[in-house]
Amino acid sequence: MSELLTPPVLIALSIALPFLAFLGCLLLPRQDNLRDWLTLVLAVALFATVVTIFTQFQAGTSFAVEVISFSPSLSIGFEIERLGLVFALVASSLWILTHLYGVGYMRGNKEKKHARFFGAFAFAISATMGLAFSSNLLTLFLFYEALTVSTYPLVAHKETAEAKSGARVYLGILMGTSIALLLTAIVSTYVVAGRLDFVPGGLLSDPSVGPVNSTTLVVLLALFAFGIGKAALMPFHRWLPAAMVAPTPVSALLHAVAVVKAGVFTMLKVGVYIFGIDRLAETGASQWLMWVAAVSILTASLIAMQQDNLKKRLAYSTVSQLSYITLGMALANSLGVLGGGLHIVTHAFGKITLFMCAGAIYVATHKTEISQMRGLGRQMPFTFIAFGIGALSIIGLPPLTGSWSKWTLLLASADAGQLVIMGVLMLSSLLNVAYLLPIFARGFYGDGIKPAQSTWRERLAEAPVLCVLPPCITALGCLILFFVSDDIVAFLQPIATTVTAGAQ
Repeated sequence: MSELLTPPVLIALSIALPFLAFLGCLLLPRQDNLRDWLTLVLAVALFATVVTIFTQFQAGTSFAVEVISFSPSLSIGFEIERLGLVFALVASSLWILTHLYGVGYMRGNKEKKHARFFGAFAFAISATMGLAFSSNLLTLFLFYEALTVSTYPLVAHKETAEAKSGARVYLGILMGTSIALLLTAIVSTYVVAGRLDFVPGGLLSDPSVGPVNSTTLVVLLALFAFGIGKAALMPFHRWLPAAMVAPTPVSALLHAVAVVKAGVFTMLKVGVYIFGIDRLAETGASQWLMWVAAVSILTASLIAMQQDNLKKRLAYSTVSQLSYITLGMALANSLGVLGGGLHIVTHAFGKITLFMCAGAIYVATHKTEISQMRGLGRQMPFTFIAFGIGALSIIGLPPLTGSWSKWTLLLASADAGQLVIMGVLMLSSLLNVAYLLPIFARGFYGDGIKPAQSTWRERLAEAPVLCVLPPCITALGCLILFFVSDDIVAFLQPIATTVTAGAQ
């Protein structure tokens, strides 16, 4: 059996399995149980496939597949590298939990058109796998656009005027930035470098490309930074809060599993494999981006504090947290790369926990505003405790995994001599406390809910188990990952090492 699982087969399976789930949803529109079980089996199979890739990669197997070659310098192909593999592990593992959660949410909330919903969801995962394993900018761009298109019907799922308006904003900003700016950046890179391959140490730092002046680097970086709209860098962030009209499982997909993580993954990958972190440091071409990211971190946090709607508060929190990863790349040092890569993992588990809890609260009580949630924690203790753990991880408090990525980014700022940026990161964590912990406290210490029942069993009014169990698991993941974060950093370390080696 192992002889059949060759690198080309494994890469093909990683993209094909979620696509088969998409086809299954189309072919089984009314067979809800069969369709949902089929999707779950394929989700587990995808995770097993990615774990097999990881195992073979660690054993020294090379994964590189060229699918279509248009010319010696232009092709569609795939190659496994460490950053993409970490992203794929996160996305494939969380798809299992978001699918289970989605089933509980869609049934518990009596949503319609389940087949279309889960089909688009599966297609988005397929696009995410293709993007994670892309070997060049052309392949990445194709899957980046496929991800945008496949998630549009998810944002518009409720088919209300508000949902359609939010979906238009979502599609307009993401497609507009990618076509006007990202595609321009890719074409310009091809003109400058003559190819689009991801190269350790940076394509634009490769001696075969020749000298590229700092002005060109700054312009190209600006096109990439604002063209990667999924990274939600201000001012191209409005699509993220606008998309909160979607059902909560979609919010989990957008914020933790696929869309925004695809954005910051692309940002980090472009910084490492197209520009080269050492080249950015030598020329100072990313200094301006560092300050843009810092402003986004603080501004989005301040806006989040003013939101009474829980999902919108969490959306602006995501805008802030994503900029941590952009900041890590813009710091242009090895610790920044490692901190950004680790934050992809830590933020995914923390934020998916928060959004799942928000959805569970809605299914159980139909409450969406934070001001309406006084005392709910006494009726929904599992949900609110999971929310509290996710919030503490986002804040960066040990022993939860978010503390390691924030600590690494602090060290990266110190290593770059950026004391102001260190202050920004610390102030951001205090703002995280200000807009996240009061939600948890309100649930347990508010006086809005006074049940007549006397026993705790009678007071319980949790959402269906499939809406509660997944966030409890991801909350536990926030704790477990604290103790293995060093292993994630060790796995990513060669990326930071080849930054210097590739530029020599």
